[in-house]
Amino acid sequence: PGRDPAADHPARPARNEDAADRATTARRRTSLTDLDQPIYNLVGDRVALGPNRRDQAPLFERWFNDLEVMIPFEFESLSPMTRDATEHALDPGPRNDSRRDFTIYERETNRPIGWANLHRISFAQRIAEFGICIGDRASWGKGYGTEATQLVLDFAFTGLTLNSVLLSVFSYNQRALRTYEKAGFHEIGRWRQAHWIGGRAYDVVFMDCLAAEFVSPVLAKLMP
Repeated sequence: PGRDPAADHPARPARNEDAADRATTARRRTSLTDLDQPIYNLVGDRVALGPNRRDQAPLFERWFNDLEVMIPFEFESLSPMTRDATEHALDPGPRNDSRRDFTIYERETNRPIGWANLHRISFAQRIAEFGICIGDRASWGKGYGTEATQLVLDFAFTGLTLNSVLLSVFSYNQRALRTYEKAGFHEIGRWRQAHWIGGRAYDVVFMDCLAAEFVSPVLAKLMP
């Protein structure tokens, strides 16, 4: 009485095959998780830059059609952006050597929060123009734009060995002006009253940054 019937039938040790199967499953899950992670080209303290991805088109389409996001960057006329047009913007086809495009990620969450680019690149003259937009409004005012700008400048000067990067910004976009100044750009001139919006004219501000004025935050550590 009181004897444990299970004592007559001790538990069978787990088969080595079972342990191996569990390990294989764990590895597969890890691999899938790794594949879901964004690819980073340049990694800063709080943001990172990676290649554009066509599967991000729904998110970019939302940003392109958000007038609060786009009005500060509007050059000619605001226009609705279709999904097809968005996908083409993210994946225009064969590589264009005159531009480099990046998605900006918040490192803490791996969320895409905007985009940045170098365009009109001339390797003969060692120059390019710069553009950036933080499309995720919840990410405004956190310094992400400043760090992303510095990463793109690092890519331009240290990676591509360019000498001068130019940008233009409307005088009413004070947030962008502060960001560019913090990142290392300097105002070099204005096209006065060259942009008309909201019933009045604004200046187009031109700013540049030279390689000699810039200290690499990331890529210099990777160079031989």
